[in-house]
Amino acid sequence: MTNLAWLIFIGAAVLEVGGDAVVRKGLRGSSLIIILIGFAMLGSYGVVVNTVKWDFSRLLGVYVAVFAIISILFGRFVFEESIPTTTWIGLIVIVFGGMIIQFGERI
Repeated sequence: MTNLAWLIFIGAAVLEVGGDAVVRKGLRGSSLIIILIGFAMLGSYGVVVNTVKWDFSRLLGVYVAVFAIISILFGRFVFEESIPTTTWIGLIVIVFGGMIIQFGERI
């Protein structure tokens, strides 16, 4: 996997997680404009993630691991949530799953 693919995945995950966070903020603050900004971010994620020219199943299989990492980091540092140990363990399982999808054919 190239460095560019990693950067694209990270950018897409930030757009997806950030878009969801913006929608959440708009819903809790009853702001249609904020919700629409979140929709635009979520739509942009779909465009960005699909710029990686891989098979769809492999693309999203590996992306899910990146998305999970970004999601938990957003929860911890943006929303200042306390992340339970079981969530960290689950994240490790998801990341290993992404690694199997990415590198499994080479084994």
